[in-house]
Amino acid sequence: MNIRANQQRYFNLREKYPVFSYKDFYVLHSGTKTEVGFHFESGNRYTFKPRWFFDFGDQADLFRSSVVDDLFVFHLGMIEMLSYWKAFCSPRIVIEPFQLSLSQQNWWLKLYRYGLGEFFYTNGIPMPGNELLKFEFPGTSAAMPSKSSCLSGYSSRKVLLPVGGGKDSVLSLEMLQDSGYDAVPFVVNPRGATDGVLKAAGCSPGLPVTLKRQMEPLLLQLNAQGFLNGHTPFSAMLAFAALYVAKQMHIQHIALSNESSASEPSVPGTGINHQYSKSLQFERDFREYVWHSLDEQLNYFSLLRPLNELQIGAVFSQLTRYHPVFRSCNAGSKEDRWCGVCSKCLFTCIILAPFLPLGSLKEIFGKELFSDNALKDTLDDLCGISDAKPFECVGTIDEVNIALVAAIDRQTKDEHALPPLLLYYKNSQLYKKYSELSPDDYLCSFDDSHCLGPVWEKLVKNAVCSSGLCARG
Repeated sequence: MNIRANQQRYFNLREKYPVFSYKDFYVLHSGTKTEVGFHFESGNRYTFKPRWFFDFGDQADLFRSSVVDDLFVFHLGMIEMLSYWKAFCSPRIVIEPFQLSLSQQNWWLKLYRYGLGEFFYTNGIPMPGNELLKFEFPGTSAAMPSKSSCLSGYSSRKVLLPVGGGKDSVLSLEMLQDSGYDAVPFVVNPRGATDGVLKAAGCSPGLPVTLKRQMEPLLLQLNAQGFLNGHTPFSAMLAFAALYVAKQMHIQHIALSNESSASEPSVPGTGINHQYSKSLQFERDFREYVWHSLDEQLNYFSLLRPLNELQIGAVFSQLTRYHPVFRSCNAGSKEDRWCGVCSKCLFTCIILAPFLPLGSLKEIFGKELFSDNALKDTLDDLCGISDAKPFECVGTIDEVNIALVAAIDRQTKDEHALPPLLLYYKNSQLYKKYSELSPDDYLCSFDDSHCLGPVWEKLVKNAVCSSGLCARG
């Protein structure tokens, strides 16, 4: 990556394309399906018209209010726009459908700055301040529709649960089902793993609500030509999409599966976090925005926020029926496989290793990852030897090291020879440091920094305790 060239490209693009516009949106309902579309423009040169396709399946008893559509779909466009704006990083964004209040503008500016923190970092662009962008509204922009609320009619036992096919949403699904809640899965861009875990959970094929995003092909063409590209906060998009689905279906509670680990920066000592839109800070900000601008009754929260990755790995290791079908690997997701060479594969293996034998891990990943010396640099990234963590949804540096120590202890007690990567780690200074700590301090913890109410907090504690772990409090 040519950092200097990317920095100059950033400034050149901002000068050449000073204005990016959100022109309009539309909504079309037909049977169990809803199509929404957006119209964005960069100056008068490039036009983007991405579309989203919702299928409510068996859950198609919708309340189709034009006010709900206008208010909520406008916000879907606000978050979708980010993927297109970042190609130009225009300093001015013209919003034509509605006007945003000053506090709303500041909220979106914060999301653009920190949600694109990884994008700026990997492109060698200094983390921008408030000069990044300014929102403008032409005289034709209407006032934002008043927030809506449905004080009655919300389901008290239904919970909308985004499911991605990995271990975290599986654990949330199990917790909700075991506690008697009617979990309605919501899947964005369905794939083999999401189908597999829902089938393993006993969900009927028509139960999940699905969303398929159709990107504008022109964006990929521009990226190939050298326009800026990089990570966008997918979970922020998921948050607004889930909000729209919940509102249409009269579901008050939206449960995410983001753990405490998601708040740790990818680059130590900075606000740059691959998982920013999974962090507690974003969750709190989003809840406030929803209550003040959209619907004060909707309850967006992460069910797993009090837990760390070690606890999630311990509980998930017991859910063996999901082991053949879950996938957390982004690189292999389209082919429904573990690629076996990325940081997400190695991290998932590490976090499960204290609780599963090597043979079981090999069955899950299709190879013995701890025997692959080509993953040594990836191991260094995960355990903190490198300057930055991998830009992936992985656990904290402490969690990785504690899990590696516990995995080595397990193999030693079983009198098994250590595979190369575990042997490499055992000979490091990190092993000496972390072997003085007890994994029980992590397995028995309960992070009080969360957005759960008393009912949900009790549900999580009961679930963790019933799995054989102890949660304080």
